[in-house]
Amino acid sequence: MHPTEPRTVFRHARLTAVIAAALLGLLLAALPATASTAPAAASRHPAPAVAQPGPAAAAAGTTFRNPLNTGPDPFMTHWNGNYYLTSTQGDRVAMWRSPSLSTLLATDPVTVWTDGDSSRNQHIWAPEFYRFGSHWYLYYTADDGVDDHHRIYVLESDRDDPTGPYHFKAKLVPPNHANDFAIDASILQQNGKLYLAYSGINQYQHNGLNLAPMSNPYTVTGNAVAIDAAGGCPEVREGPEFLYRNGRTWLTYSTCDTGKPDYQLWMMSLPAAADPLVPANWTQHQGAVFSRADDHGVFGPGHHAFFRSPDGSEDWILYHAKTTSAYTYGNRTTRAQKFTWRADGSPDFGRPLALGATQDLPSGDPGSGNYWINDDGRSSGPGGISYGGTWNSGTGCRTQCFWGDDHWIDQAGASATFSFTGTRIALLSVRDVGNGYAALSMDGGPEARVDFYGSPRTGETVQYLSPRLTAGPHTLRVRVTGEHDGQSQASFVSIDRAEVYG
Repeated sequence: MHPTEPRTVFRHARLTAVIAAALLGLLLAALPATASTAPAAASRHPAPAVAQPGPAAAAAGTTFRNPLNTGPDPFMTHWNGNYYLTSTQGDRVAMWRSPSLSTLLATDPVTVWTDGDSSRNQHIWAPEFYRFGSHWYLYYTADDGVDDHHRIYVLESDRDDPTGPYHFKAKLVPPNHANDFAIDASILQQNGKLYLAYSGINQYQHNGLNLAPMSNPYTVTGNAVAIDAAGGCPEVREGPEFLYRNGRTWLTYSTCDTGKPDYQLWMMSLPAAADPLVPANWTQHQGAVFSRADDHGVFGPGHHAFFRSPDGSEDWILYHAKTTSAYTYGNRTTRAQKFTWRADGSPDFGRPLALGATQDLPSGDPGSGNYWINDDGRSSGPGGISYGGTWNSGTGCRTQCFWGDDHWIDQAGASATFSFTGTRIALLSVRDVGNGYAALSMDGGPEARVDFYGSPRTGETVQYLSPRLTAGPHTLRVRVTGEHDGQSQASFVSIDRAEVYG
């Protein structure tokens, strides 16, 4: 049974998700960890039949699988041989750095900014960072604990390094919106000039698109101009991002409430020589350009960014999405996929791929030898899985599971043991309302207690990320305790996909 839970609707779409992202960030940073996760046999209603990702065709060292990060609102760039990724953490700005896209999930974050100023040290959202000259400028929104007090701020790096250290540089406030809500800062570069693009109060939405002129990366020099952007829903126009190609500037942005499965991307464009502060110069593209894909189990794709492959030959979109159609601000994870360009010069983002689908790494990415182990014992690298106890198994969870299948049981003492060769392992599976506690032990060592409970039900959720290990063969044992917390209806534990890092 899938329960119907009480829902508290926040006027702004991200508030509750920040708390969830922060808690999960702390979980992964402080290992061994206790996570709130779960799937239950008692609530396993089969989902609609859909196509699932099949066995990897390419070598494990040249492929990757999403998610790249457990947080929402991602931004990323590739610079000097590394990818640099941020996502919303709530109480700080954290950055993940890795030479390969395939190892970002297993990379330990660096905290690049915390703030002692109580007027701007809470609900820190949507950081983005850009290089101008020999410094990096990091833009973010924060408040004093009241959502409507969100304002936009910028940091400046002390050296030519995306990870900083940074110092506070300025508050970015257009004169005509000096005391207004503002989030999701991005930088438009047009005709050699800079413009602050953001989502905030205007005559069209509480979260509407605005552009303001800048004289340098940290100074707004004029009033903001509102852009009347279409979106197929009334709620928001947020997360503006820009592409520059084929004689036009392409503005893509997120619409609808990010808690809804219909959160999606829309697009406008501007001639390369035109003034962006003249709203009539923008041409609206009709219809969503990137939206939910129910047959792939992808809901609410949005709040995106763009990056180039290491060799500069490919364009990629980075975004967050969910594995549930339920109205929830949790479960948003960072994903990436390649996109192309149409004959008319416009970007073609395609459709969101299923979480866990095996993709080729960006061109020029060195790879790392990652591989997967499925719950049925198939693996794209050395290792497998063995079970103790009478586990249930089947294909009922479809899009919420890797290859559409998983194993589950509530029998105390039942176990699943992964054997693998590498330096780290991540477990991904279903969280559900009938799930309970498991005890995990690495190489026969002490057990770490992990809660597989979750509501609403979500799939391919990161349940556990192991400590770093010496390179070589290892075992990870998952033991069912038969216990559950007060919210759960049962004590099931689910086994789906393991991601192994070389």
